[in-house]
Amino acid sequence: MAEIQRRDLMKGAAAAAVGVALTGAGGVAAAAPAGHRDPPVALTPGGQDFPKVGGNLGNQNYTALDGIRRGNVRGLGGAWVNRIEGGLAAGNSQSTAVAVDGVLYIESALGNVFAVDGATGTTKWVYRQTRGSLTRRGVAVGDGKVFTHGKGNWIIALDQQTGAVAWERQITGYGTMEKVAITYHDGQLFCGTADSDRAAGLSLDASNGELLWHFWGAPGTGEIGNDTWEGESWRTGGCTPWMHPAVDPDLGLVYWAFGNARGNRSSQDGSQRGGQNLFSSSLVAIDMRTGAYRWHFQSIHHGIWDMDNTMAPVLADVRIHGRTRKVVIYGSKCGMYYILDRETGEAPLGIDEVPVPQDARQKTWPTQPFPRQGPWTRTRPVDQPLGTAVPGDPARAVPNYRQGALYTPHWDEPVLSIPGHGGGADWAHQSFSHSTGCVYTGFGYVAAAHSLTEASNGLRPPGEYQTGGIVAVDVRTNRVRWKKNMPYSLAHGNGILTTAGDLLFIGQPDGNLLCLDARDGHELWRFQCGAAISSSPVMYEVDGVQYLAVYAGGTSIPYGDSAPRGDFLWAFRIGGRVPPAPTPAPPVIRRPVQGAPVEGSAVANTVVIGRTYDPATGTVGPTESTAVNAMAPTHLRVPAGTTVTFTNHAGNAGVRGATQFFEGLFDVRLAPGESYAHRFREKGEYFFNDPASPRSTGKIEVY
Repeated sequence: MAEIQRRDLMKGAAAAAVGVALTGAGGVAAAAPAGHRDPPVALTPGGQDFPKVGGNLGNQNYTALDGIRRGNVRGLGGAWVNRIEGGLAAGNSQSTAVAVDGVLYIESALGNVFAVDGATGTTKWVYRQTRGSLTRRGVAVGDGKVFTHGKGNWIIALDQQTGAVAWERQITGYGTMEKVAITYHDGQLFCGTADSDRAAGLSLDASNGELLWHFWGAPGTGEIGNDTWEGESWRTGGCTPWMHPAVDPDLGLVYWAFGNARGNRSSQDGSQRGGQNLFSSSLVAIDMRTGAYRWHFQSIHHGIWDMDNTMAPVLADVRIHGRTRKVVIYGSKCGMYYILDRETGEAPLGIDEVPVPQDARQKTWPTQPFPRQGPWTRTRPVDQPLGTAVPGDPARAVPNYRQGALYTPHWDEPVLSIPGHGGGADWAHQSFSHSTGCVYTGFGYVAAAHSLTEASNGLRPPGEYQTGGIVAVDVRTNRVRWKKNMPYSLAHGNGILTTAGDLLFIGQPDGNLLCLDARDGHELWRFQCGAAISSSPVMYEVDGVQYLAVYAGGTSIPYGDSAPRGDFLWAFRIGGRVPPAPTPAPPVIRRPVQGAPVEGSAVANTVVIGRTYDPATGTVGPTESTAVNAMAPTHLRVPAGTTVTFTNHAGNAGVRGATQFFEGLFDVRLAPGESYAHRFREKGEYFFNDPASPRSTGKIEVY
């Protein structure tokens, strides 16, 4: 403890010496050390190995291997597949494999760690987790060890050759240690934390797990940034660093993205935490050896939308305005890239503080930072008359909600915005191509309705389409090179790998692994892996043969239990002959209503508006409700040709109704006791909500 306190004092002294005012979009400190190697350590692309999650220390997810290319990619086939858990078809798998010396290392949904021969697919050893399951995103390999998590804030070091436990250490008091891939470099581990009232990024000694330093997302008394929190609100400020950082050893810096601020009720409530709330929604450059603050950039001031831009930062060297700049690419759930000089935190392409709508009750900040080049995705829902738009428009607004652009404040009335806190570029790993100069990301359109009446971080309206796409942005200009809409959201672990052969690989929630031309997005190849893919593909080489690998396990975000699960670790090579897996049922794209299906005959083909339904007793709730499940029942199943009656309960206080979307079959308002009948002639799913309370949503399933 004395050693830890000594290091903390050194950190505080170093931070105080910086002497930087934290103003505007981001405070900029004195330049970091100018030492530089050629080539830069952080930017060396993967080749024979793919040694960490992100590929290299700069998280570029790029490989210099080019044996698989446009001319032969159609000959890519399964080299082998390993059902690592013997056929497990449950759980949440968000772990990405790493490849070192011809061996793949991967964590399963159960938390077990597997070492698999990269050429044959044979399991070499297994570490069986003893502390239970938690969300995992990848191991680190270094110093002859494999590093993983254990539930209860444990870091576990395994012998790289045998899987035997080398050491274990419990680190408490800094946040929950999960959701974050561990990063190793030169005897240090960098470990993020998640889901805590207050959390820190940690550096540990890789030889024994001793804590070297910590950096709080919400600074305490006397620390830089503490004065940006009202009163004692920093104590429950959140700001968790729940993605792995980037590391630049040449500059001696680690770049960590910190999460959203929390209020006295949720991340949507800013009423008790006035100020910018540093280092929430911020990228912070930290001295990798001491933990001292160097500079920061805050992408959302005083956030109340859970759009925290907690991405794994990407490092690159690019020419901007005729000058080679060392940049870090940051963002973003809000559909914008913030391209910053990684030595100083400056914005070489310009970022402006722009006035935004205000609400004094939320203590909103008067401005927000916008790159001059604008966003790369839609930032306001598409509002079109019912029945007139192409079904499935990815940004189409569910009707009857109050709508807002980015940073529109909310209070008790839900405000619908897009791409949403589960959309944009969420925690899908991005890729920077040395060949094209573009950064690529899978993104989502998952609109969110924020208000203080919602628990946690906002409502994803039932019935909305949850889709997304892939975007390529030229880092030299921050302009979109190309963008491709896809049938699924690709924002949750659907990482991208680009190659020296100008290929782009990405997995989908339906189990398909895709290859696109990185130059224009044209699809070249696909392969069914058997389960949803919520990880990044990797490439490696063994005995002169180049392989592509991906783990298909699946996760609940954003498609819930409808996303197919599995334990498929796949490797591919040119001429591989292992056939694709059976095609699983695809995920349900539209956000489901709350409640199990009820046969129409059980309720006289009637839906009671503004009341809940008890399926155990078949009874309608005794009091009026505006909850999400305030349709009795929410999910009604009827045969084609059935007439369904919609009734505003006689005991309700005022006008309620039913708006059918998106086909626009009906849009009615009913006084208490009034009813409306509609005959459903064709098979399909027909969502509807209440114009008086759009949260209350139902579905008629016609079979």
